[in-house]
Amino acid sequence: MLLTEDQVRTYEEDGFLLLPNCLSAEEIDALRAQLAVEFAVDSERRVLEKSGNVVRSVYGSHAENEMFRRLVAHPRLLGPAMQLLQSTVYVYQFKINAKAAFGGDLWQWHQDYIFWLEEDGLPEPRVVNMVLFLDEVNEFNGPIFFVKGSHKEGVLSARQDEGVPDGYEGSPAWVSNLTADLKYSVGRETVARKVLQSGLAAPKGPAGSLLLFHPNTLHGSSPNMSPFDRNLVIATYNSTENHPTKVQRPWFLVSRDFTPISPLADGVTLTPEAVVSAL
Repeated sequence: MLLTEDQVRTYEEDGFLLLPNCLSAEEIDALRAQLAVEFAVDSERRVLEKSGNVVRSVYGSHAENEMFRRLVAHPRLLGPAMQLLQSTVYVYQFKINAKAAFGGDLWQWHQDYIFWLEEDGLPEPRVVNMVLFLDEVNEFNGPIFFVKGSHKEGVLSARQDEGVPDGYEGSPAWVSNLTADLKYSVGRETVARKVLQSGLAAPKGPAGSLLLFHPNTLHGSSPNMSPFDRNLVIATYNSTENHPTKVQRPWFLVSRDFTPISPLADGVTLTPEAVVSAL
């Protein structure tokens, strides 16, 4: 699948693009069925909320779970990624962000690229985030807020918090990139200025929708106070011409495998039966 000229223009102008109903209900059901398996993972790949009993994120599932491994090679994700980055790509980072009903915490205002620039030495923001909605995303369950066009200013000034956040004592230092208290967050004055200049948007849609956004687009999300889960899969694709220069964080935060991904054949589905038949 490739984007139209109008879709590419919207992405380049706004810094994000929503494509409703990219995957079928059957495929989404099959992927959602894997969440219990991934949330039960007892390793550093899993990050809990401050409460200690609610899953916030799970990283690197595409390397451990066949359904998610095939998802990152799905032409509906891979085609637009290669088109926007104008090169072959690999998965730089893969995560399931689980904003649980009544328990999912906020994500502070931030840009993604500053983390990869400062922590991994990623030379350029030749990266695109592909966000797949595993649940309906609505106005109640913590949609991602974007400041339109904010990617055009490059890396914004950010507050840098050192040390491990409260509630995560004893965890590795890199956990500060993954919690509600982010290491690099953009201050209120900057956010207010950008919002007044360009406006806010909160893309919403049914499960199966795909949200693309630029790594310098300023974004964040509120806590989920609703009774509706908001599970997202985020596959971050990097150009194979843009390798990080200091690979120190764990493999599930910055990949060491720069092999270009080959797309699945058109028409291939992500149902369990299709996965079994391909093994």
